[in-house]
Amino acid sequence: MQNAPWSIESLKSEVDSALSQYVEKSCASLTAIGPELEAVAAALRTFTLTSGKRFRPLLATLGYLATGEQLTPAAFTTLSSLELVHVCALIHDDVMDQSDTRRGEPTIHRLFESQHRSERLQGSSENYGLASSILIGDLALVWAAHMSRSGGQEISDLERFLAIYDEMQSELMAGQFLDIHEQALGTYSAERSLKVARYKSAKYSIERPLHCGIALALPQDGERAELLSSHLSSFGLPLGEAFQLRDDLLGVFGTEAETGKPVGDDLREGKRTVLLAYAYENATSVQRELFDEKIGLSSLSQSEILHLQEEIIATGAVEKLEALISRLTDESLQSLTAAPIDSSACALLEDVAIRVTRRKS
Repeated sequence: MQNAPWSIESLKSEVDSALSQYVEKSCASLTAIGPELEAVAAALRTFTLTSGKRFRPLLATLGYLATGEQLTPAAFTTLSSLELVHVCALIHDDVMDQSDTRRGEPTIHRLFESQHRSERLQGSSENYGLASSILIGDLALVWAAHMSRSGGQEISDLERFLAIYDEMQSELMAGQFLDIHEQALGTYSAERSLKVARYKSAKYSIERPLHCGIALALPQDGERAELLSSHLSSFGLPLGEAFQLRDDLLGVFGTEAETGKPVGDDLREGKRTVLLAYAYENATSVQRELFDEKIGLSSLSQSEILHLQEEIIATGAVEKLEALISRLTDESLQSLTAAPIDSSACALLEDVAIRVTRRKS
């Protein structure tokens, strides 16, 4: 285990190592129950270990380093468990969105639906796939809880961390519900969509992971932990919102090679994002009629996607959203100048801010 200096790449390597060790051990325990579970273990192993940027555990390690404390193998084990919470969220999100692909591969529910069909099992292939993915997502969450407690720390040193960890998961579920409720309303509101972005992404992806790292590093120093958490909230919340807004742009304009999903997938799903709220607010009557008719149609053709993309750009929504992303990113970075955190961690946080707001996937 190195001391310093850390880089984003070396932190990710340690997270990957901790995840691999835990997942392989857990898969072995699962398949010992019976050969029927080998497909479950294989799917969860592949989904977790073969891709993913590890944003959440990385931010957690940066929160830890911001305190000036040295990362330990036990800390990596505990903080890397945040990735398994994310795995659960992605698997369930694909069910809710009825997505066919994730990271360029079949989603878990489509994978098991296909297996049911190819093995000529009884009953509905679609229901088998949905049920399997719900259970596999639940299993990832169970593993996350166990992994968070398996680093070897005293339980008294985990109490503050676990309180934030649990709150993070509650906020994630709240954000997910706000997201599906917003789609069900069928209207556009930039204010409501920003609230979804805050709870579904900003708090869960950046703010709370930072808090988790601080709490784990300072288990017995609540006053200092609260102070650092407050400063890093000023960094994490605007950055997290910018992160989600960039995701909204990629969901409409990103290529399949970049996002791992079909081009314009968010348009087919009818996601009520800030981007589409801006487009609708500034649209002409003709453009609004087009948006009302086409957005949310699962059968949208590539030419219809292209037409919608052109009209969204014509409303000025993309330009307006890019300006908001820039403003939020600047606000986030500016907050670091007053934060009483370790200087090397500050440099890494600045690096992350640029990466998450300028990313192409």
